[in-house]
Amino acid sequence: MALFIMCGKYSLEAVKQISAERTQSTVQLFKQFGGELKGMYAMLGEKDLLFIAELPSVEAAMQVSVNLSKMTGIAFTTSPAVTVEEFDKLMA
Repeated sequence: MALFIMCGKYSLEAVKQISAERTQSTVQLFKQFGGELKGMYAMLGEKDLLFIAELPSVEAAMQVSVNLSKMTGIAFTTSPAVTVEEFDKLMA
């Protein structure tokens, strides 16, 4: 499984739809694409949400990201991530 960081920015419409039910639908969407949502954080500043997720592939990450935006109205940017230790090995 690959690790992905997703940052979200609420639209005005997305803010109006904030609910525990939508959060549960989000968790289920990751499972539907063979992944797991490891952490979800609300933030202040330039981005409103931070998700840490494991997904089986870049393709699955793209599918989740687009479907999540369609489902919630939240604009997401999705980036692959590796630990610093893994990065050091890749660069060696």
